[in-house]
Amino acid sequence: MNVNTGVKVGVFVAGLCVVFGAAAAIGNVVGPVDSEPAAMDHADDDAMTDMPGMSEGGDEPPGGLQVAQNGYRFVLDEPDQEAADPALVSFTILAPNGRPLTDYATLHDKKLHFIVAKRDLSGFQHVHPTLDEHGTWTARIALTPGPWRAFADFDPAGKDPQLTLGADLSVAGDFAATPLPEPSRTATVGDYTVTLDGDAEAGAQSKLTLTVTKDGKPVTDLQPYLAAYGHLVALRDGDLAYLHVHPDGEPGDGTTKPGPRITFHAAFPSEGSYRLYLDFKHGGVVRTAEFTVEAGTSASTGEADAHDDSEHGH
Repeated sequence: MNVNTGVKVGVFVAGLCVVFGAAAAIGNVVGPVDSEPAAMDHADDDAMTDMPGMSEGGDEPPGGLQVAQNGYRFVLDEPDQEAADPALVSFTILAPNGRPLTDYATLHDKKLHFIVAKRDLSGFQHVHPTLDEHGTWTARIALTPGPWRAFADFDPAGKDPQLTLGADLSVAGDFAATPLPEPSRTATVGDYTVTLDGDAEAGAQSKLTLTVTKDGKPVTDLQPYLAAYGHLVALRDGDLAYLHVHPDGEPGDGTTKPGPRITFHAAFPSEGSYRLYLDFKHGGVVRTAEFTVEAGTSASTGEADAHDDSEHGH
């Protein structure tokens, strides 16, 4: 081997080390949980804070994209699909000290909201699992074959702000992805029709009003569900970035009416397709209305960008 050949081989090997090292680092931050991890110390927290999009002070990525954040980690066990249908799913939230978290603040009547959806955005379920004394949560979920994403939405009691962590799970069997439904302003759930008013705008607060009717008549006696007349979850097509939005007002505040309109203010993090899931309760039953929306650039954002370009001579 001559000198030039040796140099080229050395450069190639060094390049491979950089590529695989970067891939391993990314895999440690975002991705499915294959086994219970070691405890995270404060050095790990500092390293994560230094990463793009992970800084404190508002630059963190949308919820649900990370299996670990601020020292907390979502450890999702393989579901027990043989014992029963729906399947038993269990998980723990590891605290920064590496031990299962057992102390949670109540968040809209529950200590933790557990949401699952398939990667094609079908199969949405919003349930509230049971916590045992050892810090293990369990829930029954109707799982069908294919790739799923699970979200744990919680607030550590008296310590850190609300977090939403996400983890993948896979169910064996034949699977064909369901195409994302086209954008629509109406959704039908049994005898109920829900109409969506307002536009989803990326990078700005979007006002969305959902109106509930039954057999063509406005529903004016919606029932409180988790301390509100409606709950709205949005998942971004592709990576399933997560938004959990609660409506204006609350039952019993003297001004909020129990329907037919429920108004939300949502911050969509980027342009793209989103699936909206509205949970509402009427006649003692919780129902879910689903919509596809396209988030575009807001007029205010566009004007700001144009102003910045003009100042820089573009």
